[in-house]
Amino acid sequence: MIKIKELYANYKEFIMEVIHFGMVGVINTLMGWGIMAILYNLIHLSYYLSSGISYFIGSIFSYHANAKVTFKVEHRDKWLPWRFAINIIVCYLVAFNAARPLVRYLLNSQPAEVVDNVAMVLGMGIFIVMNFFGQKLFVFRKRNNG
Repeated sequence: MIKIKELYANYKEFIMEVIHFGMVGVINTLMGWGIMAILYNLIHLSYYLSSGISYFIGSIFSYHANAKVTFKVEHRDKWLPWRFAINIIVCYLVAFNAARPLVRYLLNSQPAEVVDNVAMVLGMGIFIVMNFFGQKLFVFRKRNNG
């Protein structure tokens, strides 16, 4: 039977990445939700414009914080920002285009504002999971030096 200490020792790097990603994500999510809620509920921008602007601003913070704190990138090649941007765009499009129809189906009797707010929260959740693995495996992947 594997002991918890052994399990931790075997997966320490991954566990620490998840914890650091989570810490960066909490800050980013609070900031992002605030921006999204203000743009959608107070300024009355559309679902996609509100969430898109929020994710654009949050992505700038996330890029720098995750490169330095989470994945400890020492070498930043010229393609790194492009891989990051592609990852963000793909995660955003998949997450928010999946969340809205699903929530519309599940909450079809609710007002559009309720549906869109719930869809934005679900979209954020889907985005977070996809984004972690996209950043780990595609953006900030470990380079082989030999």
